[in-house]
Amino acid sequence: MRQTRPVRWWILAGLLGVALGCGDDVTRIDARGDAGLPDAGLDGSVDAGPDAEVALHPERYREGPIHSPITPYVAESLRAVRDRGTHDPRVFAKVGDSITVSAGYLHCFDGGTVDLDGRPLQTALDHFLAGDAGGTTPFDRESLAAAVGWRAGRVLEGGAAGPLAMEVSAIDPAFALVMFGTNDIGIVTREQYANDLLDIADTLLGEGIVPIFSTFPPRGDDPAVNAEVPRWNLAVRAVAEARQVPLVDLHRLLEPLPDYGLGPDDLHPASFPGGACVLTADGLEYGNDVRNLVSLEALARLHSVLVLDEAAPDSARAPLAGSGTHADPWVIDELPFTHSANTLFSEERELATYTGCGSSADESGPELVYRLELASATTLVLDVFDRGETDVDLHVLDALEESACLERAHRELEIALPAGTHFVVVDSFVAARELAGEYLLTIDTR
Repeated sequence: MRQTRPVRWWILAGLLGVALGCGDDVTRIDARGDAGLPDAGLDGSVDAGPDAEVALHPERYREGPIHSPITPYVAESLRAVRDRGTHDPRVFAKVGDSITVSAGYLHCFDGGTVDLDGRPLQTALDHFLAGDAGGTTPFDRESLAAAVGWRAGRVLEGGAAGPLAMEVSAIDPAFALVMFGTNDIGIVTREQYANDLLDIADTLLGEGIVPIFSTFPPRGDDPAVNAEVPRWNLAVRAVAEARQVPLVDLHRLLEPLPDYGLGPDDLHPASFPGGACVLTADGLEYGNDVRNLVSLEALARLHSVLVLDEAAPDSARAPLAGSGTHADPWVIDELPFTHSANTLFSEERELATYTGCGSSADESGPELVYRLELASATTLVLDVFDRGETDVDLHVLDALEESACLERAHRELEIALPAGTHFVVVDSFVAARELAGEYLLTIDTR
């Protein structure tokens, strides 16, 4: 349903859910619970607390902050990407669909009315305004890697002669702002969508280009489709987390705005009448102004870390508890939940035929195990995404025994679970050989 009541932008900072309730030795999750993270707001900061005793480790991209954290580990990972390339650090590429093609997206930073409303973003803005993106600034560039009607996979078609490769060759960017999804949903499966985003990420990273992914806006034109958008955006989060590249949660900012900050077609973000780069309270009731702000913030954060080589702006939090084994499962400590792993590196082979689910499939390959403690009855939706010859399957159990399997699926499943202890097992199917490999797991509530 379209929202019609006015919602001022400063309300966005108070959108986090209820903190987790904890037992003596396990974490029990209330539906849509989170870890009580402070929201990054529209300024991009993440107050993650002290990390003096937390070793470097891949960061978890929890729901809540608008910008994913750039911790010391993430910063070093991104610097390694930077050092693989010889690209112009003043240039970024725009990669996406018609929402990215829009004249309201970024162009106004080059020659339009700009009001940063006191934010310390001018240094980064000036840095990128000095970039030469094929004869213009990257803000005003009409990208070869963005077009009306595109879904994510379209930008990679043609390989070395395709749109993304052509844009990279034309402007030599060090960064890429990437957003797809509005056209993907309803055309391809979530698995295909996630795989396309992974391919985009890996293509850019392989070229030494740092991608900045964004969740996509609500779909105000179709309530049924709009209800599925958060689940698709969870795939975006999983991809960014898997590759430890920046994520901007645009959807989270637009969802509470009047009409989602969209224009009359209920699909494309609207611009403030005074200009899409007017980043005042009035301007930030419009979708393009909000996206322009968070895009500039994301670029500014990377400018600080990768151009100025300043310290990582965010502190690390403790890694995911557990090791993925039967004796020490990973702990699903919040919902929604995202995780990436690789069954190739697991030595666990205790489950093979999930008889409790009436299955005769050979799952004797390596598995990885998660534990979930629910404080109340909850309906979960789970997706596992793999690529290529990898074939891993989802299993939900109430004990780590084959006969305790409650439900299984090749790609996705929805299941109503009572309060208590449950397990999620991602297991490798065996055909002529074990089809183990990398996967992304997402879990949300219905």
